[in-house]
Amino acid sequence: MRPVSFSGQNDIRLLHSGAEYFPALIEAFDAATSEIYLETYIFAFDDTASSIKAALIRAAQRGVTVNVMTDWLGTGNRQSQILQRDFDAGGVVHRSANPWFRRGIARMHRKICVVDRKVAFLGGLNIVDDMRDDDDPSIILPAPRWDFGVSISGPLVATIHWEVALHWARVGNISWRMRWASFKEQRMRRPSEAREAMIAGLVVRDNLRNRRTIQNAYLKALGGARQYAMLANPYFAPGRKMRAGLISAATRGVDVTLLLGVGQYHFQDVIARSFYPQLLKHGIKIFEYQKAQLHGKVAVVDDSWATVGSSNYDGFSLFVNQEANVVVIDAGFAETLRVHMARGVADGVEMNLSQFDKIPLHKRILYRIAYQIYKILMRLITWGKSAE
Repeated sequence: MRPVSFSGQNDIRLLHSGAEYFPALIEAFDAATSEIYLETYIFAFDDTASSIKAALIRAAQRGVTVNVMTDWLGTGNRQSQILQRDFDAGGVVHRSANPWFRRGIARMHRKICVVDRKVAFLGGLNIVDDMRDDDDPSIILPAPRWDFGVSISGPLVATIHWEVALHWARVGNISWRMRWASFKEQRMRRPSEAREAMIAGLVVRDNLRNRRTIQNAYLKALGGARQYAMLANPYFAPGRKMRAGLISAATRGVDVTLLLGVGQYHFQDVIARSFYPQLLKHGIKIFEYQKAQLHGKVAVVDDSWATVGSSNYDGFSLFVNQEANVVVIDAGFAETLRVHMARGVADGVEMNLSQFDKIPLHKRILYRIAYQIYKILMRLITWGKSAE
């Protein structure tokens, strides 16, 4: 595993949902003078996506080099073909990640953008309207999707740019000579001992040298927690180590709160709820966000450590897919995110152990079956390593 490289003197701004994220993205595209890289899992058919596409094409027609990567499964085959056609006509270079599962089952689930090597964006937001369902755009959500991204300027942008440029080259059938050169550059990179304000690091997960980097970042933060840990995620199916980290923190007296999304996939909800009794018994607070779709993948620990990114707490994100988070060590940023998360908790429905002590036998059996199916599936996909 490659160690995380932190840098100081960054300026990182939290962007809440698409209302803040997409205008910032378009503003950066319209100011671009040389280069744009954009990675996203979903590039949808809606007005928001059309405005992003138009801004990318405007930049390309000004002479800016625009490289866009979308995931073939997340975006869909038909939409990927339409994007290819429209981007070709507009001068944008488009690549579809892992079409038809040619490189295995792993998906490109990252959401990253770098503009002119000066500003970067990263988080959980796909290119999709906040008010439309991810899977069926004809469904209008009751409230905007709850999600977060960040805009970044400062030394960390160089690290993010290097990561996305290398990923772009890999998807484009990078030569073995360049692979070896990138491997040597990775070996030469060392974590800095930055102590300046707004310390931050890029944390990625892939199937090469960063298989457990994101999970380990969470475990390290939980292991050092002394007061509280607030974690929010839409897809909750943590492995043994993640569950142990949460329970260990709670048994030390840390106030551990989980804000979880429900209602999008019934099978996912059943799997998530199969973990509730064990966690609730150890004093972990669990709230289900039912106001709208919760899509944010964020956490705050002890008013100092915070993360925003694309990684869910399930086996696919932690052990299969390509993911990217940013970890920020800054009290001001952590407090801003904590306030948003506290509002989310206030809008959530608290779970309690009595609800699960009284559930009917058929539901208990359903929870157990769902968990066993999920466990077997993840062991097959990850060659038996999903519980590590």
